Amino acid sequence: MTLAPPLGLLLDIDGPIASPVTRSIVIPEIITDLVKLTAAGVPIAFITGRSDAFVLEQVIAPLMAAGLGDALAGGGRMFVVCEKGATWFTVGAEGAGDVQIDATVALPEEFAAGIRKLVAEKFSDSMFFDETKRAMVSVEQLPSIEASVYQPLQLEYNEVAFAELVERGLGARYGDREAPNAAGDVPFRIDPTIISTDIESVTLDKDRGAERALSHFAEEGEPLPAVWRSVGDSRSDYRMADYLHQAGYDVAHVDVRPSDGVLQRPYPVIVEGELIHDEAGAAFLRYWVQKLGL
Repeated sequence: MTLAPPLGLLLDIDGPIASPVTRSIVIPEIITDLVKLTAAGVPIAFITGRSDAFVLEQVIAPLMAAGLGDALAGGGRMFVVCEKGATWFTVGAEGAGDVQIDATVALPEEFAAGIRKLVAEKFSDSMFFDETKRAMVSVEQLPSIEASVYQPLQLEYNEVAFAELVERGLGARYGDREAPNAAGDVPFRIDPTIISTDIESVTLDKDRGAERALSHFAEEGEPLPAVWRSVGDSRSDYRMADYLHQAGYDVAHVDVRPSDGVLQRPYPVIVEGELIHDEAGAAFLRYWVQKLGL
């Protein structure tokens, strides 16, 4: 009888794994500890708003270079959910599998083209259009500018993007405002983060990503852990733990940016002392590597 692993992980990428400044993994121990945990049988799923192209380049490639392939060949499990559930792919001993796409949640290409043109004409000094997204329409802060410069321009962009959605009659939500489409529906929302703004289907979120990841691991036929930890830097990341809690697992959520306000939940919420972002993520992973004696 195969024993269940002692732990399962659902990980956001920006913040706990990749630096929000460089948008890459800059703490080497994060890579080595993820490989160690995978080799020990801990199922790991990345649940992110990022595109599959970003994850492949900034996360999977350095993990494979550090020995992830051997860890997966030995029975490790890894899965990636991108764009909050719109796309996903497996990771095996030979690398990433084919990207699967839920085309039903994608914004119209005509709208994406309009936003691309808008960014080029009015916001190119502060942000860029993310050409790698397959379902969302996203813009991101230029790494060359400071957050203090980007943030007021992001607010201006958000207002213009909302107006574009309303003008096209697509049905949109931004903050407390809603503009239904002709059918009375509000199928899309504007979701700002600290370095980007995503325009996305309202059906996409981290709980949907968590459900897809757990379903994938269950379909593999191996036992699932009873204990899970989710890690993220935004309030929406709590939805990963919400799903796990509702599904009956022993779960705690690690908040690596508690300055936004730690949410009250029926499960434990963990902060890593004064550490934030990827330093907090590295501390969390190191704790479990040591706890499991790896």
